[in-house]
Amino acid sequence: MGLQGKAALVGAAQYKPEKYSSAPRMFHLEQVADLALQALDDAGLSLSDVDGLITSGPHFHEASSFVPAMAGEYLGVALNFAEVVDLGGASSVGMVWRAAAAIELGLCDTVVCVIPARMTPMSEHDDHMAEVMKASRFGGHSTRFGAPEAEMDLPYGHMAQNTGYAMIAQRYAALHGYDAAALARIAVDQRFNACHNPGAMFYGQPITVDDVLNSRMVAEPLRMLEIVMPVAGGGAMVVTRADKAKSCKHRPVQIVGCGEHVQTKSPTYAADMLATPIGPASRKAFAMAGLSPRDMHMAQIYDCYTITVLLTLEDAGFAEKGKGLDFVREHDFTFKGNFPMNTHGGQLSFGQTGSAGGMTQVIEAMQQIQGRAGARQLARHDLAYVSGTGGVMSEQGALILKGA
Repeated sequence: MGLQGKAALVGAAQYKPEKYSSAPRMFHLEQVADLALQALDDAGLSLSDVDGLITSGPHFHEASSFVPAMAGEYLGVALNFAEVVDLGGASSVGMVWRAAAAIELGLCDTVVCVIPARMTPMSEHDDHMAEVMKASRFGGHSTRFGAPEAEMDLPYGHMAQNTGYAMIAQRYAALHGYDAAALARIAVDQRFNACHNPGAMFYGQPITVDDVLNSRMVAEPLRMLEIVMPVAGGGAMVVTRADKAKSCKHRPVQIVGCGEHVQTKSPTYAADMLATPIGPASRKAFAMAGLSPRDMHMAQIYDCYTITVLLTLEDAGFAEKGKGLDFVREHDFTFKGNFPMNTHGGQLSFGQTGSAGGMTQVIEAMQQIQGRAGARQLARHDLAYVSGTGGVMSEQGALILKGA
């Protein structure tokens, strides 16, 4: 049981990442319309084809509830399927498989998945966005009364993602050893890929292993160049029926496998910080597709930190548990290498565009399979593994994508 490849990614759009600014941006509804129309145009479809809509998270400027209905009304479309996905950086992967499942169930024909850019408060009276920004200072942790993190994590200094991922990295070092230079190579290879992607935040700015090792220590053992720089941006993707996809502009990208696993919100409560949710999610995705890690032509791995990539390589089955550092030393992750990974630069070098960050990996996989990756185009590009990560290894998802 599972997805049968009867739904396909056919188009996408994303804003070029840029530094956050206090200047007013388009409202979220305006962004939804703009991104949706761009993605539909990329696919060769129109709003009249759309009968499904998936939006993101709780951080919509215009409303905190009834968001799909409001957005559908703004677009002028009637929806047979509407959904809000709140999985942080795993949201995009979650959107794609939910859209595919709804299509295969016959609930709808064409779904737009869209995540607008986070907005800064436009005035001192913008209470909702001010609350969002306040929570962001703590790395997205809830500061509300009764939230376990507000009572048990924040008062003791466990704030934001840096501390959580550093704790995971320290645990890995204690059990399996740690090679800072090997982990630095992940960032270096991805920066090489970004230097061949004009849309990347760090386009034309190569780095070396020494650059990474000499960058400022942020949360031991994680250094600045191993940690994503949050930037502004947003994106949209279009999923439609496989038969309808044949008449679209580009090669259809079938969704043939998926998996998702959520185990904790904070690593404080994880039974084993190194047994990440991407393990069960990936095993389910590969089993559903009838494929294995060695069959993949590329891996687009959520990379908020280099340690995230290392653990994903292990738990997804590309490397043996505890042997990920050997795998990193033995492979070239550039688009010219023997294990093409995050060929757009990853979030470490493309830029982490808020909750839409994980969408960059899905879009890169789609464009590679379609043969539209430009200077970084892979010669073998029919099969892709994509992962998404929310929180501090809290919620993770995996997709297997295949060219039709």
